[in-house]
Amino acid sequence: MRLLHTSDWHLGRAFHRANLLGAQAEFIGHLVTTVREREVDAVVVSGDVYDRAVPPLAAVELFDTALHRLADLGVPTVMISGNHDSARRLGVGAGLIGRAGIHLRTEPSAAGTPVILGDAHGEVAFYGLPYLEPALVKDEFGVDRAGHEAVLGAAMDRVRADLATRAPGTRSVVLAHAFVTGGQASDSERDITVGGVAAVPAGVFDGVDYVALGHLHGCQTITERVRYSGSPLAYSFSEAGHRKSMWLVDLDADGSVTAERVDCPVPRPLARLRGTLDDLLADPALTRHEDAWVEATLTDPVRPADPMARLTERFPHTLSLVFAPERAPEEAGVSYARRLAGRSDQQIAQDFVAHVRGAAPDEREAAVLREAFDAVRADHAVREVAR
Repeated sequence: MRLLHTSDWHLGRAFHRANLLGAQAEFIGHLVTTVREREVDAVVVSGDVYDRAVPPLAAVELFDTALHRLADLGVPTVMISGNHDSARRLGVGAGLIGRAGIHLRTEPSAAGTPVILGDAHGEVAFYGLPYLEPALVKDEFGVDRAGHEAVLGAAMDRVRADLATRAPGTRSVVLAHAFVTGGQASDSERDITVGGVAAVPAGVFDGVDYVALGHLHGCQTITERVRYSGSPLAYSFSEAGHRKSMWLVDLDADGSVTAERVDCPVPRPLARLRGTLDDLLADPALTRHEDAWVEATLTDPVRPADPMARLTERFPHTLSLVFAPERAPEEAGVSYARRLAGRSDQQIAQDFVAHVRGAAPDEREAAVLREAFDAVRADHAVREVAR
């Protein structure tokens, strides 16, 4: 059985101030063409179909178009909700849509109920595990601690229990939306840390033939059977080095896996430039970036006048301007943004405590801060579900 594994469409998302709806529509067309030309038997979409719980109308219309085009192919599609989606909204009409061969899996309680597809070698069971917010699903799965590993482990126990009832030789595919240990993150994924822990071990998914992951935006292989497709488009400049693609996966009769990357269309290349303003404007080696979306980091010791206006004369698609003045070591002045760069909310809060009172929080105090952030995240998730 040949699968096309994709995820993290984030329909409705912009790239800084650049509208990406046209590029997202082009990707949907590319996906449909790939399904037809490469004789794909099933499409799997591993979450974050939309960029937010209440997407703009244009994004909903594009999703509707995607559903119709996939259904017209007569090729089954299985998709799950991610942490950016509203599971309840995405799942509206799932039963009816399923009759057209588009199988939406947004209910945690259905983790052990597969979509069964077949080929010449027998049945393949597709298990859809939507994003599992630990605080919201721990009771459903009967776990004591609200952590990602606990709830995913319990969901996979249901998968393995159901698979054990299937005919010998039944192959299995799991769709999941999670941060798996060994994966490389980028700046455009929403933090899902709970209790100080975001990642779960790949061993949670033992016992199935292929795991189609979503959440991380870089295409990557955790193991030969556990892979991220990544997002089809770049959503932050940290993805400038990404090769955006989908996985074309062949699941053989014995459950063995071979996978090939299928490149996605690139609406415009990304470039991260660094140097003084005069150097960036004069360097002939940068000519190749003049049509790219540009993030420029200026290292001038003193902020130059009208930097964005001057940059856009040469690089008309400059979207981000960062100041990182190169000062002598004795100059202690560091911008607030630079001090916060790359630090989590927990680290920023602990740094604030240390700054105010002159001593870092102890383990008990750090735990209180962590619990507070977890509670806010859970409350936000509850509010999104209720909207």
